Amino acid sequence: MSQIDQATDPKPASDATSNPVTEANSTARPILYSFRRCPYAMRARLSLLAADMDVELREVVLRDKPQSMIDASPKATVPVLILPDGTVIDESLEIMVWALAENDPHDWLMPESGTLDDMLALISQNDGPFKYHLDRYKYFNRYEDTDPAEHRRDAEKILNRLDGRLAVGKYLFGSRPALADFAIAPFIRQFANTDLEAFDAMPFVHLQRWLNDFLQSSFFERAMMKYDQWHEGDSPIIFKAA
Repeated sequence: MSQIDQATDPKPASDATSNPVTEANSTARPILYSFRRCPYAMRARLSLLAADMDVELREVVLRDKPQSMIDASPKATVPVLILPDGTVIDESLEIMVWALAENDPHDWLMPESGTLDDMLALISQNDGPFKYHLDRYKYFNRYEDTDPAEHRRDAEKILNRLDGRLAVGKYLFGSRPALADFAIAPFIRQFANTDLEAFDAMPFVHLQRWLNDFLQSSFFERAMMKYDQWHEGDSPIIFKAA
């Protein structure tokens, strides 16, 4: 947007919990455990960029998760954000809302049309029904008695509704992007990349334009920079907003 895969974040959003993680107390910056291709971690990074917030980035390899991340968040899925006071936020949408509540220069929490609650309701549809069908379409071999074509069709019904919204406004809640656009787009990208030729052939011209805008945005470009796997004792890597 000019104005501007595989991992799960399965647990419903909950309040951030205080956890006195000693390592976080030694730095003035939050620490973010992330995995580049995970759509949940992706949207967390996008919000930190939008909030102009620098963090210490620790890139995780999912088959070799660092013990320090597991100690901070026993559910052991990315993203995990550790604040300087030791507070742990381990749900991606919570990270987004927390970061933007700290600083929201692009008004992502204040859409042009609708409200924050309206955006959260749409995001909930993405994180619930759409993600359910996406997983069984993309990773069908992980589930018994699953027909990926059936789940793709069910996912397309949700995409059709998004396309209808985008026919009315350039973005999901008006003429400029907001929280819902950046929270949902990483999952639409994952769906599209499962079979890009099939996605491009779908009659969702507004959705395709919207996704292309997202993929060409500076936020996405910066969020998708590659980093080596983090190991205990490595020099800090600062994920910089500017």
